[in-house]
Amino acid sequence: MTTSTVMTGEAMTDDFDQPDDPLNPLLGPTDERAEPDVYPRMRNLSAAFAYRAVVRALDPAPPEYVTVPLSVGMTGDPRPAVAVAQWNLLWESAQFRRRYFGEEDLPAPLYKVADSGDLNVVFVPRTRSRYYEYAPLFHLLPRAALARHGLPLLGSGIWPFSVQLGDIDAYLPADFQARLSRAWAGTVWRHLMPQYQSPISGFTANDPIRILAQNLDFWIPPVTAVTQDVLRDFPEVANGVTPEPVRLQDGSLLEGAVAANPRTGGDIWQGEEEAAEVVRQTVEAADAGGRLRGILDAVRSHRCEDDFSSRWTGAREDFERKLYNKRSKAKVRFVELTDTIPVHGPETEVVGQMLCGDFLALLDERDRTVVVLLNSGVTKLTEVAALMGYRNHSAVSKRLDKIRQQAARFFN
Repeated sequence: MTTSTVMTGEAMTDDFDQPDDPLNPLLGPTDERAEPDVYPRMRNLSAAFAYRAVVRALDPAPPEYVTVPLSVGMTGDPRPAVAVAQWNLLWESAQFRRRYFGEEDLPAPLYKVADSGDLNVVFVPRTRSRYYEYAPLFHLLPRAALARHGLPLLGSGIWPFSVQLGDIDAYLPADFQARLSRAWAGTVWRHLMPQYQSPISGFTANDPIRILAQNLDFWIPPVTAVTQDVLRDFPEVANGVTPEPVRLQDGSLLEGAVAANPRTGGDIWQGEEEAAEVVRQTVEAADAGGRLRGILDAVRSHRCEDDFSSRWTGAREDFERKLYNKRSKAKVRFVELTDTIPVHGPETEVVGQMLCGDFLALLDERDRTVVVLLNSGVTKLTEVAALMGYRNHSAVSKRLDKIRQQAARFFN
């Protein structure tokens, strides 16, 4: 298919937006399929179109996306595209789907993957934009987010990939991946920073949580897991197949699988409300076992000034309260490494012939000054107060009481 569309900056020309182009994936601004109650949308095609029964994995392995070169439209050899469609329809078979195919059924590149063992592989076309790899994330974005980031309004997506009717890259901006990462980060952000309600613009591009939010590869596994969870609730097609063990050609049974009716296809999600719920579930899936929560807590506990932009946010206010000692006086900068040999350098403070570098590192600058002055021969609190610029010894006494309590906890 030849085109003359030119992509520049934030938008594309309207050369493709022609109703007589059957391969045009773009939706017009007045298209009913772009209304909030039906857009965004992701669908699934049932394996019943090609298979009467499927091998259903009882404990499916996490899917992995593998890109393969496929011909576009009606040009080139159609056999790889047909093989990919047949392979992907068997998503319920997961790691066992290779057992449907022999060497003569798959093109050499696909068979090489299938012959690697029981792997849960999803094949997608190899494209410049990587649209097919990130389609589950793209088709969760509301229309407003697409417009805000200069992304086109595409028709409904299909998971897993089944057919490539045209050159999708021709309809996407050259920096599609970068725009999508920013749009996705803006959509998922409120789930990552709920306690402050601080907008993403309040943080610099170097902020660790912002980097994580924009990492599309991090979010693909959990959104795929949620997609499959939704599909597993779909009813089975009434093909009359009674679930039973799968018997292999050598007479043995395939462990971990049963033969069953395929599930029906349909909408995985449709409309902004359902898409928002899938986004929430995706964040929960990313936090399986507390993994995501642990990352977020670690970052929030070790913020630095470079994480924040010039915009004032609740998170920045909380950080500055801690920075200026209106809250915690101790700032932990290192994690403990067990079973290691301590190494003391010239910078380690020696107090009473005891190496106290680790303890002093827990004190802020002024508390540390009190300890060093007392150890240097300045024994009167009034003298310490004068050297530190206090009007009387009361502030030093309070600091000393706190230091004693910290020391007791630390050295015990």
